[in-house]
Amino acid sequence: MIESLVQVILSLSDEERSLLEERLILNSSEPSTRDLMQLAQTGGVFQFLNNEPDIYSLKDGEPI
Repeated sequence: MIESLVQVILSLSDEERSLLEERLILNSSEPSTRDLMQLAQTGGVFQFLNNEPDIYSLKDGEPI
């Protein structure tokens, strides 16, 4: 079956291959980096960091 798919893909014109690639990329089931960032920000998973003490300050002498 895979060999048949490869043969079909190889028989496509450059335009048809580009369209196929575009559709495969746009229909990806993996979330984008932006989606993951938004989920982390709005999901509250890092809310515990708001309760962490400020143990470093500008007076520590270390460059920030």
